[in-house]
Amino acid sequence: MRSDAVKKGMQTAPQRSLFNALGITEEELEKPLIGIVSSYNEIVPGHMNIDKIVDAVKMGVAMAGGTPIVFPAIAVCDGIAMGHTGMKYSLVTRDLICDSTECMALAHQFDALVMVPNCDKNVPGLLMAAARLNIPTIFVSGGPMLAGHVQGNKTSLSSMFEAVGAHAAGKMTEEQVNDYVCNACPTCGSCSGMYTANSMNCLTEAIGMGLQGNGTIPAVYSQRIKLAKHAGMKIMELLEKNIRPRDILTEQAFMNALTVDMALGCSTNTMLHLPAIAHEAGVELNLDIANHISAKTPNLCHLAPAGHTYMEELNEAGGVYAVMNELSKKGLLNTELITATCKTVGENIKDCVNRNPEVIRPIDNPYSETGGIAVLRGNIAPDSGVVKRSAVVPEMMVHEGPARVFECEEDAIAAIKGGKIVAGDVVVIRYEGPKGGPGMREMLNPTSAIAGMGLGSSVALITDGRFSGASRGASIGHISPEAAVGGPIALVEEGDIIAIDIPANTINVKVSDEVLAERRAKWQPREPKVKSGYLARYASMVTSADKGAILQIQ
Repeated sequence: MRSDAVKKGMQTAPQRSLFNALGITEEELEKPLIGIVSSYNEIVPGHMNIDKIVDAVKMGVAMAGGTPIVFPAIAVCDGIAMGHTGMKYSLVTRDLICDSTECMALAHQFDALVMVPNCDKNVPGLLMAAARLNIPTIFVSGGPMLAGHVQGNKTSLSSMFEAVGAHAAGKMTEEQVNDYVCNACPTCGSCSGMYTANSMNCLTEAIGMGLQGNGTIPAVYSQRIKLAKHAGMKIMELLEKNIRPRDILTEQAFMNALTVDMALGCSTNTMLHLPAIAHEAGVELNLDIANHISAKTPNLCHLAPAGHTYMEELNEAGGVYAVMNELSKKGLLNTELITATCKTVGENIKDCVNRNPEVIRPIDNPYSETGGIAVLRGNIAPDSGVVKRSAVVPEMMVHEGPARVFECEEDAIAAIKGGKIVAGDVVVIRYEGPKGGPGMREMLNPTSAIAGMGLGSSVALITDGRFSGASRGASIGHISPEAAVGGPIALVEEGDIIAIDIPANTINVKVSDEVLAERRAKWQPREPKVKSGYLARYASMVTSADKGAILQIQ
């Protein structure tokens, strides 16, 4: 066992004395040491219940003959961090989580790991660590929040942000907004729509690293405690059979994940995270493949913010496995791949029926014949831009309008709430990319303000930043190359006409190559916004969004 390096032989006597200081018995040291990576904290609603999940995992590990030992991972609440400098510290934690987990796992020579994440950067960060470490690993998340109830309707965090925009437009009173404050987020758990956290937890099932229900069983259900116990037991089987993450995270597994992504209508952030996880697994995941998969994958689900169903309803309808079973009817998945269940994809999903065709559309009656995410390219985004197509209203699938250019998120929000953005406009927010932000902030505040003010069907927004999974509308993020490195988005001027054609996967500024060349000759790089601390180090190492914003030594 790997842990023999810290517990066997005379040379490890000093280490054994420290295990003794921990109260770990000789009997426990005879068993495999299973690291449990706990994302518990008291600031993130999706993590406040993880202590209970971890306790259940520990019991499962012990029941199956292992010695469970817990260590922590950090997590940021994107909702609390939204709209201020805190959002610069969201995406960047993905790499901190990965790196710190690598440090802890190798420093202490754990035999296997159980990852217990829940929210946005936590899940991909730990998946990256699993791929990098390549020791037997399984995931069990904290689970999604139940939907809120306001004025007789189910609701979620995206409605909360849009309520602020509606108030700014004079369409909602302060008392009505407070009704949302008190009722939109009623329980612990990751926010209840198909936002980034739930997208990544569902894709953890689809890619084979979690058990059935990992992405959909609500946080407050006792079934999630049982799931955690089973994950603790299952890691011992994975260890015995020496099934490792890179056995599971193959190129075909990533194709399965992208296919399920398109069917579910996941967050555009998956287009950052899947390439980054693939990179750690030694798999090259070019975003061109996303449109290829989308072209043949029907969109089967319209969960909030794209529609009016929520994670609890997806769970009741059969969850991720039921979606996968629908996809398998047309041969859209590789069903021969091994998973963390120690069974193949096909064995996992064979008896998983769709119990609600209104929540999970049957494969022959989809919302659309193409997937929920589109990658766009053009002279403003030569490398890529990403949009959640399933959350765009039909009248905005093709749009032309004048650019309203802003150098940061705050200026754009002030203009939107100040009534300076009108129907037909294309809001451009730049210098918010991985390097330029730094940290590639999410733009939920401006997209929610646009929707709340009644402009969601007439105004587009493009940025080299990114969008929360809670954003809806013609919101095109990840514009690459970003403005900070001289990408064409830096050359757009107020009033330029921007043409968006989502079905054709194109986005262009209607300016000649000659004019763009003249502007480029005059363009000068900007001084970094941050010159010290972690953000400065991050900005010096981060790559473009189309590469997954991974860190590389420059």
